[in-house]
Amino acid sequence: MTGQITVSTDGGISTLTLSNPDKLNAIDSAMWVALHAAMDEIAARDDLRCVILRGAGDKAFAAGGDIEEFLTVRATVDDALHYHDTLVATALDAIRACPIPTVAAIQGACVGGGLEIAGCCDLRIAGESARFGAPINRLGFSMYPGEMAGLLELVGPAALLEILLEGRILDAREALQKGLLTRVVDDEKVIDEALAAANRIAAGAPLVARWHKQWVHRLMDGRPLSVEEKRAAFDFLATDDYREGLDAFFAKRKPRFSGR
Repeated sequence: MTGQITVSTDGGISTLTLSNPDKLNAIDSAMWVALHAAMDEIAARDDLRCVILRGAGDKAFAAGGDIEEFLTVRATVDDALHYHDTLVATALDAIRACPIPTVAAIQGACVGGGLEIAGCCDLRIAGESARFGAPINRLGFSMYPGEMAGLLELVGPAALLEILLEGRILDAREALQKGLLTRVVDDEKVIDEALAAANRIAAGAPLVARWHKQWVHRLMDGRPLSVEEKRAAFDFLATDDYREGLDAFFAKRKPRFSGR
């Protein structure tokens, strides 16, 4: 039986759940396809302010890919390239490219493909007992380069090589110290803290959140900004939300942003 990707929405905040509980939410091929499709649908919505990604239950965010299917999905080089490039890497890219802020709520195991998913999110909030790593050196295969982008951007080459070469499982505090996490909270507070973070994001101007994500990713490529890009950085001046933000500030009231 294959796992599932489910999405629910409440008040402008969507929750995407990785669900394969019999296998600690390991991600099978169908789930990678569904994850990509779900993120594309989420990205196209103007009414959403934030997305929370989590695993079903509290035992795991996701314990990597579904190793049981590797004998078939990676039987040949062409099969492996299709699986890792067409299915996995494109799903990860869809998370990284999502214009809507993303928050990973991490409980339990966050390993391999699960770590890759979390690494593509904007914020990562984990419980004290969460565990992190990619011990694939013990399985005799390497991480596909197309899946490394999020983690490499997040922690840099030194920490990523430590994770991959040693194959250790890190506790939440060490993961926080290495830059894998945004914050660590008590296990029973993970979902509440993720919702609180999502609500703080949702309280801001949605166009501003999207622009902040856009500019951070743009600056990471190292190219200098063009004159057109510098001017585009002030597109907020023509928005209703900019006027609303200033009006609310001077009137000493909470702003009511419309996303326009």
